[in-house]
Amino acid sequence: MGLFDRISRVVRSNVNDMVSKAEDPEKILEQAVQDMQEDLVQLRQAVAQAIASQKRTQQQYNQAQTESNNWQQRAQLALQKGDENLAREALTRKKTHTETATALKTQLDTQSTQVDTLKRSLIALEGKISEAKTKKDMLKARASAAKAQEQLQGMVNNMGTSTAMAAFERMEDKVLQLEARSQAAGELAGADLESQFRALESGDVDLELEAMKQQMLAGSPQAQQSLPGTAAPQTTQAPKDAVIDSELEDLKKQLDNL
Repeated sequence: MGLFDRISRVVRSNVNDMVSKAEDPEKILEQAVQDMQEDLVQLRQAVAQAIASQKRTQQQYNQAQTESNNWQQRAQLALQKGDENLAREALTRKKTHTETATALKTQLDTQSTQVDTLKRSLIALEGKISEAKTKKDMLKARASAAKAQEQLQGMVNNMGTSTAMAAFERMEDKVLQLEARSQAAGELAGADLESQFRALESGDVDLELEAMKQQMLAGSPQAQQSLPGTAAPQTTQAPKDAVIDSELEDLKKQLDNL
């Protein structure tokens, strides 16, 4: 392989790579539809020209056919008048117009076929352009969505390493620390309150227990002995002999007063 061939291949590969990178789907689609529209305009012009040529040929054919019929009638008239030479001349003119009409009829048939083909091609191209426009809108929407997604992903990636995002992460850590400290303080305060309430509740229980003991002592002397931790009540009743002696003394005093 020669040096110039290698250089040419390198240049072409670089140019192709640059062109591929520079291609924007939205712009390429718009340009493709515009090119198809231009082709459609040219095809319509070609169809219009073919139809106009067909009409001119049709007029020429009709005129030649009419002239042929006229010279036929003149030949008949000259022959009826007995002028054979004039009749021969009229038939010669008729023959010329007939040949012209025949040639024009062949051309007219060819033009009619061409016009029909052009019309079908025009309808097919219009259908393709309509389909291309629909597909273009769909592809442009997909391309726009893909670009937006790519930009959004790029922003997210950049935010992950930016100083602003790092600041947010630091502040989030500080907020978590503050919340943890607040929760711990709340738990400590709650524990202290719990202990205070437990102390109060235990005092109430002791008082209620003492009241129950007093009720049981008042209702049954045996309960006093059965209840643990209760002191034996001091007796307030005098001994039985002392009471009797007191009554005897009272009786003696009454007898002395008599």
